[in-house]
Amino acid sequence: MTSPEPGSARQRTHVKICGMRDAQNALVAADAEADFLGFNFVEGVRRQIQPDEGQWITEGLIGGREGIPNGPKLVGLFRNQPVDWVRRVSQQCHLHIAQLNGDEDLTYAEELIVPVLRQIRIKPDDTADGLRTEVSRWLDAGHMVILDSYDPSSPGGTGVAFDWSVADGIVEQEGVMLAGGLTPENVGEAIQQLNPWGVDVASGVEMDGVKDPDKIRDFINAARNA
Repeated sequence: MTSPEPGSARQRTHVKICGMRDAQNALVAADAEADFLGFNFVEGVRRQIQPDEGQWITEGLIGGREGIPNGPKLVGLFRNQPVDWVRRVSQQCHLHIAQLNGDEDLTYAEELIVPVLRQIRIKPDDTADGLRTEVSRWLDAGHMVILDSYDPSSPGGTGVAFDWSVADGIVEQEGVMLAGGLTPENVGEAIQQLNPWGVDVASGVEMDGVKDPDKIRDFINAARNA
């Protein structure tokens, strides 16, 4: 993947709604023209779903949008799970992309049957140069990247923002997404400040830990209008 040439026109910022747990809200996000929907198969996290649940949701989503072209890409979230299991779940749940949230390396990524979205968690002492090197390593291998906040107690989805300045000039590259603490209220500011290729939200479109249809629509609209 390559970043756009200086001065070239940029297409709209891509939007990923993550942590989907039911077909109804997945349809809401799809109809609001989200570009990606995330389904969490990471063991022990609050938004975890089982493969059978994921299959039921994705097949309901596909059936509910039958005949409608250009639907969202379906992303499965995984963390340090056996590659054969990830491949099996990707097939069962009709996933287009596997998001890797653990210690998986490029060799692991190459063994999957779907493209990879590599999560990179930003620590307070991370530098722009170090981050740029790590991001380039994955982009150069043909994968995508999502930048999220580091929390030693959680693999992601904390709803906490990192220092955006460290991602300036990095997140605008094709295939790089910004995550961590985004909401309908601040996603426009993030897009105006960093011009990211994509943005990702989970807790920012929830009420009491449950996806809220109005917040999903508001987030997507705010991103589109930024």
